[in-house]
Amino acid sequence: MPIATVADLRAHLRLAVEVELSTIPPYLYAMWSVEDQASDAAHLIKSIVTEEMLHVALATNILLAVGGDIDFTDPTIRSTYPRPLPHHRPPLPVDLAPMSLELVRSTFMVIERPEAPTALPEADDYETLGQFYLAVELAIEDLAARHGLFRDHQPERQLSDPSFYGPVDFDAEDSGGLLLVADVASARAAIDVIVHQGEGLRDEKWADPEHRELTHYAKLLRIDAGEVPIGAVRPALVNPRRADLPASSRSVVDLFNALNAYLYLTLDALFRPTEHRGGLVDRLYRLMSELLAPTARHLMTLPAGAGRGPDAGSVAGPTFEPFVLGPDPKAQLADMAAAAALDHPALGQVAETLAAHR
Repeated sequence: MPIATVADLRAHLRLAVEVELSTIPPYLYAMWSVEDQASDAAHLIKSIVTEEMLHVALATNILLAVGGDIDFTDPTIRSTYPRPLPHHRPPLPVDLAPMSLELVRSTFMVIERPEAPTALPEADDYETLGQFYLAVELAIEDLAARHGLFRDHQPERQLSDPSFYGPVDFDAEDSGGLLLVADVASARAAIDVIVHQGEGLRDEKWADPEHRELTHYAKLLRIDAGEVPIGAVRPALVNPRRADLPASSRSVVDLFNALNAYLYLTLDALFRPTEHRGGLVDRLYRLMSELLAPTARHLMTLPAGAGRGPDAGSVAGPTFEPFVLGPDPKAQLADMAAAAALDHPALGQVAETLAAHR
């Protein structure tokens, strides 16, 4: 069904945010499982994750610009795994799994698959994300002509300062970044960034005008074709659960999940009126690179079980399960990291970083 009302549009834009968020943990899990984190394979996936975070911000900006609201502390916006990709047709199971050619082909390339040249807009059960975003774009154009869609575009809540986002390896600056959404033209520009960086426009493999950055789908094709070898991979469990992991690893699992919960608190603060947006952006980058990544990588060194059965030889991994933080998250995280580091000295730097920012 088409997007017929402003309320429909806001609901679909919230879905867009949820979809973008749901792809990030599987990409991260696969990236962290690659043994050589300096390899092209790891950096290629990192470049996709970085742009998926940008797409979350752009979709949120559009939602706010059309008078919508979002609460990143709402548990329903976070994914647990396994799960289907929201509203994808046919159903696409999404797992937390170590990097492999099969994962790239069966999941990542399906998520990023371009639409066919004759594909129609699909607002609800979509075959490709390009068709979904085309339906959103058409709805914005139609509703803006009949309603005061951008009457209050909430610029004080949008994350729009271009300096807050920078490309990483395999990305190009002119493929798109943060922007303020205030009208149909800027909403269309934000959607163009999401689509061109992701699956690309139909058979277009370049994400930027100068042809220096491939689309996500074309990047994944390089792994599929063997041009970018995956290399050694840590044998992490598929869809690990805290309850199924050894007791010796649970303090690390809890720390990761608490850090992930803090990331969502930070996201929520970023999209509220604030004079401290720069500091919050710094916190977000620190959470991703200095805290979540080393905690996840340490988990992938810990034995997953007793050494018998189908999981023999497997290692643990981040579970991305819900975690409820207390009234003072900074102090709570610092205390959790200090306690975990007693049994896991490899987390000493994580504990020091959290202690310095408590």
